Amino acid sequence: MARYTGPKTKISRIFGEPILGNGKWLGKNSNPPGQHGAARKRKQLGEYALQLREKQKAKYTYGVLERQFRKTFVEASKMKGVKGENLIKLLEARLDNTVFRMGLVSSRPEARQLVSHKHITVNGEVCNVPSYTCKPGDIIGYAPKSHESTTVLAKVRGKNPKYSWVDWNEISKTGTFITFPERESVPENIKEQLIVELYSK
Repeated sequence: MARYTGPKTKISRIFGEPILGNGKWLGKNSNPPGQHGAARKRKQLGEYALQLREKQKAKYTYGVLERQFRKTFVEASKMKGVKGENLIKLLEARLDNTVFRMGLVSSRPEARQLVSHKHITVNGEVCNVPSYTCKPGDIIGYAPKSHESTTVLAKVRGKNPKYSWVDWNEISKTGTFITFPERESVPENIKEQLIVELYSK
């Protein structure tokens, strides 16, 4: 299964944001990666560079490679509404991202691993496809073998109340994907309109 396995801090330094970790090194060394840091970089990026940068940021944030990201964009283009907002909605509805939003793990890579290793069920059936698109009303839970696993349960961080489109019941250890989120509710700093412009060329 394709995924990014390179240095996370380097990616965070490229964008100046902790998109692949806690960003604890950004304060000490916030220059872009490379021998000369920002000294050899163009002071102002062109239109295409800004659009490409925003697409790359979204791909790294949600852990999606190019082919799958473009496929998601095509699917978003067929939906009613604004293309950019639809793209964010579909990315947020990925099973690995939903597990992350429910607070079962502390990062998206951990959520992807949890799903890939068959620890997660959707509507009672084990699902090991991180890119599965959750639908409103889908019930997310632990697989029987993982329900009492101390290793799996130790990763739980608790759901952030600001993520109103998902719910998690700590007693029953099940959650619900309530609805696709509105764009203003998603905290990620992504300018999705630039991505739309890039793919529209």
